[in-house]
Amino acid sequence: MLRRSLVLPLSLAACPVSWAAAQRAAPAGPARDVPAAVARAPRFEVEMMWPKPMPNRWILGSSTGVAVDARDHIFVVHLTDSFNQRTEMGSATTPPTGECCTPAPNVLEFDAGGTLVNHWGGPGAGYDWPEQNAGIAVDDSGYVWIGGAGGQDSRILKFTRDGKFVAEFGKQPPAPTLAAAPGRGADTAYQGVSPGRGGRGRGARVVKPSLPPNSTSMESFGGPAGFAFDTKAGEVFVADGYRNHRVAVIDMQTGAIKRFWGAYGKPPVDADSARYSPSNAAAKQFGPVRCVELAKDGLLYVCDPQNDRIQVFKKDGSFVTEKTIMPNTLGLGAVWDIALSRDPQQAYLYVADGQNMQIHVLDRKTLAVLRSFGDGGRQPGQFYAPHSLATDSKGNLYTTETYEGKRVQKFDYKGVAPVTAKDPAVVWPSKASGGKR
Repeated sequence: MLRRSLVLPLSLAACPVSWAAAQRAAPAGPARDVPAAVARAPRFEVEMMWPKPMPNRWILGSSTGVAVDARDHIFVVHLTDSFNQRTEMGSATTPPTGECCTPAPNVLEFDAGGTLVNHWGGPGAGYDWPEQNAGIAVDDSGYVWIGGAGGQDSRILKFTRDGKFVAEFGKQPPAPTLAAAPGRGADTAYQGVSPGRGGRGRGARVVKPSLPPNSTSMESFGGPAGFAFDTKAGEVFVADGYRNHRVAVIDMQTGAIKRFWGAYGKPPVDADSARYSPSNAAAKQFGPVRCVELAKDGLLYVCDPQNDRIQVFKKDGSFVTEKTIMPNTLGLGAVWDIALSRDPQQAYLYVADGQNMQIHVLDRKTLAVLRSFGDGGRQPGQFYAPHSLATDSKGNLYTTETYEGKRVQKFDYKGVAPVTAKDPAVVWPSKASGGKR
């Protein structure tokens, strides 16, 4: 999720972590829906040294999407203007204030071993790069789709995997006439130093007035942030979005909107709904809709993060069921992204919970929570606002972190195993000496 007014506890700041602390039992918060004595679920270990260092003293910013293609190459999209020019990007200011560091390009492609093999992205001829790129997906033909969560982002971009522009879908509505919101005052300590690439961390971005939502539009999108592909039908399911409150279905070739729906398969409504509370009845409309995931059996899973829920639909928009995750979660909610396991039955769902700094593992058939892992922090296997996740053909899991998390992690799949009360919160690998965790 992108930077809004989020204040996170100081306890999540970076700090040394002992082996014993890292291996403590998983937090009690995500109460399992299935007793540990009978539950079995996928198990993971964080790959401590993945990815490899990038060249050119590049650094990763607030990361807002991850996808895996048919070659098991990992695509990450991040915000190149999410840095503090004083402390993070000395080699990118004018004049340079230090030898390090420089924001990496918007789209980064890693191979399975963690080596950066390609990079591209940003403004170019023939298209408008999003104000805040958010969401990335790779279709069965290898094309890369990118959305945007900025206040005026209303289009979807399609590229080859090498970054060659293919298409732009969606019509840009007229800009609102409201005056732009004032930014912060100048940083006089760095007077005369230009921010170069980046600078969002100190308010360098020009704040534009946001477009209003329009969830019944057949021409434009409202912060499209996630994509799922039905290649046989030639359709793309769009999580639409950060301003709109719907799932939109578009033609894969033309981008034309074919149909859409809101919560429970009903027509979407843009009027503000009541603030989420665990004691209230379930909201009748979506909040921001920021992920969609299509299973092989035709079930579509939709993230409604600020209502702490997943809703499940058929491809025609017929409502099937819903599941609330961590219902006491407020703020930006507990369901930020969803990925499917790679076994033939796609038996499990993985849910990124950016507010609680965890990954939840669900039984896809029953939507029961089987286990959760992760904890707040900066060490490998910990999380600071896990935003997106994806799986590769071997079942490995990749996560990206937004806000000040600014990283991508790989979790190696270790098979399906019984869930126990001693499952660690932070899934470090076994000690090199062979000792038990």
